[in-house]
Amino acid sequence: MQVTPGHLFAQMDFRDVEDSDERMIIELDNRPDLVNRRGALQGGLVATLIDIAAGRLADRHVGPGQDVTTADMTIHYLSPVLDGPARAEATVVRAGRKLSVIAVDVTDVSRGRLAARATVSFAVLDPR
Repeated sequence: MQVTPGHLFAQMDFRDVEDSDERMIIELDNRPDLVNRRGALQGGLVATLIDIAAGRLADRHVGPGQDVTTADMTIHYLSPVLDGPARAEATVVRAGRKLSVIAVDVTDVSRGRLAARATVSFAVLDPR
């Protein structure tokens, strides 16, 4: 994942595990500066990880000059990410001309435990 130096995402240390047209897998370490008082990765950061993985995958399925923007996101938090890293695995549910739907599972890798399951819808934007 390429980000502008100094951008918040560059400070988060997201890393790609798999980057294909069928699947996008991204990880984020559970660091002391990213956890809540209970030592779990902040829920908002889990949501950000989900949105990034899903958005990057949805973007692979649009035409030239088109872009995607998050239209809706539903997240079911199932278990905290305590040890990490948090791994988001995104897969395409539907890639349409006007709307794409991506499913994302987040696991706490070291514990082998499903932490969240999400569905993200993206509006497909035509060039300006």
